[in-house]
Amino acid sequence: MTKLVLLALVGLGAQLVDGSLGMAYGVTSTTLLLAIGTSPAAASATVHLAEIGTTLVAGLSHWRFGNVDWKVVLKIGVPGAVGAFAGATFLSGLSTDTAAPLMSIILLLLGLYVFVRFTVAGLPKADLGKPLRKRFLAPLGLVGGFVDATGGGGWGPVGTPAILASGRLEPRKTIGSIDASEFLVAIAASLGFLFGIGGEGVNATWALALLLGGIIAAPIAAWLVRHIPPRVLGSAVGGIIILTNMRTLLRSDWIDAPDTTRYAVYTVIYVIWAAALAYSIQQYRLHRDEDRQIIAAAAA
Repeated sequence: MTKLVLLALVGLGAQLVDGSLGMAYGVTSTTLLLAIGTSPAAASATVHLAEIGTTLVAGLSHWRFGNVDWKVVLKIGVPGAVGAFAGATFLSGLSTDTAAPLMSIILLLLGLYVFVRFTVAGLPKADLGKPLRKRFLAPLGLVGGFVDATGGGGWGPVGTPAILASGRLEPRKTIGSIDASEFLVAIAASLGFLFGIGGEGVNATWALALLLGGIIAAPIAAWLVRHIPPRVLGSAVGGIIILTNMRTLLRSDWIDAPDTTRYAVYTVIYVIWAAALAYSIQQYRLHRDEDRQIIAAAAA
């Protein structure tokens, strides 16, 4: 019972972060399942099974608060489902340890770009409101779905920073659209795992506990993201991308940094992140009316 309560709390916390920042549900939940001895394929399959419910509720909640661009959802979600099914079917039994550091470098660079762009320059203005092309979203969806299925998480970390970096979609709609499209990815990945490994190692009770926690958090996160200023939200998302992927790199076989080095790096990142958030809040207050006019014009 204690383990189930813990899983439900993890699901709640992971969905609260995911629904607010557009990433981290899969990574957080999968990490916990691996820590208690679940195999990588079974952990990913269990999490994706839970995500069918959490992403449905999250997508509906974001839609209710006006955070979803349905054109973006279809353009990225359908290719994402294809990539997720392929990754779950053909690579569910393989380790992604070798590919993880390389992917982390790419995501780290994207995170740095998002972090600096939003913190220093604020809400990107030049391209806001311009359509996101299928030739950009389709490959992004394929890669994101593939990484998500094989790594137990990755749809948000791949899709959210890439779309934010384009400067064409405001942060709350980026997060809402990524969360809504993840429903298609979760279904496709679950079908792929069912085809690839059947029900072996998949714990339906654990999936239900994760699901219940996520369902509670989804509407709260969708409401929260609508009220966080875009500049602050961009800085927050960029910071968590940097921290998450730096952690992966420092713990990988490529670097294998000792604990003292890792903790020192984390401390520096936290200090810079806190300072950046404080600066973003200050600048948002100074330019509040201007940012609201830009967002209203882009939505018109």
